[in-house]
Amino acid sequence: MTVLWEPALDADAVRWRDLARKISEERFAPLAEELDREQRYPDEHIATFVETGLSGMLVPAEYGGSGLSMTAIAAVVEEVSAACASTGAILAAHTLGAVPVKLAGTDEQRRDVLGPLRDGEAISFALTEEGAGSDAAALRARAEADGDGYRLYGEKIYIGNGSISTRYVVFAKTDPEAGARGITAFIVPADAPGVTIDRIEDKMGIRGTRTSNLKLDGVRVGPADVLGEVGRGLKLALRTLDLGRVSVAAQGLGLALAAYRLAASEAVKRHTFGKPLIDNQGIGFRLADLAVDLSAARMLTYEAAAAYDAGKPVSLPGAMAKLHTSEVAHRAVDLAVQVFGGAGFCKPCPAERLYRDQRVLEIYEGSSEIQRLVLSRAVAAEFVGE
Repeated sequence: MTVLWEPALDADAVRWRDLARKISEERFAPLAEELDREQRYPDEHIATFVETGLSGMLVPAEYGGSGLSMTAIAAVVEEVSAACASTGAILAAHTLGAVPVKLAGTDEQRRDVLGPLRDGEAISFALTEEGAGSDAAALRARAEADGDGYRLYGEKIYIGNGSISTRYVVFAKTDPEAGARGITAFIVPADAPGVTIDRIEDKMGIRGTRTSNLKLDGVRVGPADVLGEVGRGLKLALRTLDLGRVSVAAQGLGLALAAYRLAASEAVKRHTFGKPLIDNQGIGFRLADLAVDLSAARMLTYEAAAAYDAGKPVSLPGAMAKLHTSEVAHRAVDLAVQVFGGAGFCKPCPAERLYRDQRVLEIYEGSSEIQRLVLSRAVAAEFVGE
């Protein structure tokens, strides 16, 4: 029995979780410090994803994938992220890019795009622009009519798995006068003429991931490259982010668990004033609070995943899970550094790396402020008119 609350997983999810735990301990955790130090993308881990079927975990069986439930995916991402935050983020980004194709793609698009994911190819989600992050409707990338297709112009930034992916789901304005209703999604091959990537970000944390820009200079796309309905791209992007927040919550869980285990283990072993550090209430009580917070974060995350699996709306539970879990992870890494003291401030202490890896969780897939905005609007809608 553990102090932390454990989700009641079905047999399939347990099997995938246990597989993820095994390969994480054997392959991912031993390289976590090296990937961070060298800022190296782990091609060998992608090979492991393919070997084990994790590369196709979101791909339905009819397209050759593993077809995991969202609950099983959350369990997998949690385990991988606990071992190596970079690898967990790579896996989650791999999933995010596939979501809009799964949600809105034609059968041909799904076969063409989702099938190769199981073989290690990646597709990235390209929405964010300079000045259009939280306010996605303010994007300036444009799609100009060209015969029966379009030509794309603009620049996207902060793309997860950028420069690694073979395709990008790009959101651009087909009708600039229509505002949020004038945005359309397109599937863009990485090798299409006019596609350029000229910046790889030098990040504070998750340094084993690849994050890039994407420049579009007259990229020609045809009717078969339009994803979903013309003018309905922003709605598709927001539906994708709703699900992506469950994956990010699972990332946060894994990272927070790693920090919690580090802090608790060190607090038991380290002695000050003649007794274990954990016996000092200033530390022991913070670990107790963290155990409560982590249990609540797990409940929220797995409830959100279960809602998706049951076909229920996931926007609000996903926002709650992502908000709470990312901020619990912040408290967890802060405590881990504090418990290690001076050593926690120095490399190669894992607490120092986790501290840097965590920070992005409160920013991407919708900042904490955006999650609070979503939830506050829902509260207002529930009580208006009373």
